[in-house]
Amino acid sequence: MNIIILTDRHGAAKALTISTPWVALGLIMVLAMPVAAAFFTWHALAPDESLQASIVNHDELWQETLKEYEADASSKEEAQAQLQHMTQQLARLQTRLTRLDALGERLTELADFSDGEFDFNTEPGMGGPELRKESLLNEGPDLQSVIDRLTARIDNRTQQLRLLEDLMLDRQTDANALLDYLPVKEGYISSSFGRRTDPITGRMSMHTGIDFAAPSGTPIYAVGAGVVTFSARNGAYGNMVEITHGDGFKTRYAHAKTLKVAKGDLVQKGQEIAMVGTTGRSTGPHLHLEIYRNGMAVNPARHIALK
Repeated sequence: MNIIILTDRHGAAKALTISTPWVALGLIMVLAMPVAAAFFTWHALAPDESLQASIVNHDELWQETLKEYEADASSKEEAQAQLQHMTQQLARLQTRLTRLDALGERLTELADFSDGEFDFNTEPGMGGPELRKESLLNEGPDLQSVIDRLTARIDNRTQQLRLLEDLMLDRQTDANALLDYLPVKEGYISSSFGRRTDPITGRMSMHTGIDFAAPSGTPIYAVGAGVVTFSARNGAYGNMVEITHGDGFKTRYAHAKTLKVAKGDLVQKGQEIAMVGTTGRSTGPHLHLEIYRNGMAVNPARHIALK
């Protein structure tokens, strides 16, 4: 094969002779190039084992991630449910505490302690320096702070109610110690304390008590709380009940028809202890009441008048 090549602008030519074997080799290379390109392209695009393994690993990782997300979401839902439940509990506790405040305020009024010593309307005083972590600077009040405030308020109310209870019990004890209860609710005073004309002999004598004329069987009540130290027949007193109180006081209820208590019994103020009669040295149904202080008879009218 002869190939003519022009070498310059002036039309000079040069002849190149190629033998038949070289021409055949050239044709083979030209035909082989598309086949080689197709082979390399197929080899490059074919999935190998490492690529498939990588795809499988990523799929498993994705599945695990989904499971972790679902578990995290479930945990968040449970935490949200618990938070909602605690919030409802706090609301109910707040309602009860409000009622407790109202009760404390009412008791304070009834006990006449409304001088500012007890206050169920305001929050308890709190304070101190604010020491907060940097991570909490942008956060609002959380549930724990609400619980802390509520706990402080409950402690404050508990202390006030306990003190109020103690004062009321002391006042009740003092009130029970007073011998000011009317021993009979029917009848009238037929003979006062002091010197008088004896209704049987007609002579002047000392009357150490007060007589209450009342129908037979009228209930007789203890004028104060104490311990029964005598309950039986006692000569001129007839059927008599004797009660020992505090601070050296002692009371006697004479001429009873029926006795309702026995020696050693604890009695409260206003408790029925006997019934009006006319036993012993008596001219008719009545109650003879005596009050002694450290062994000396005192006028019962001074105590009953305190009621």
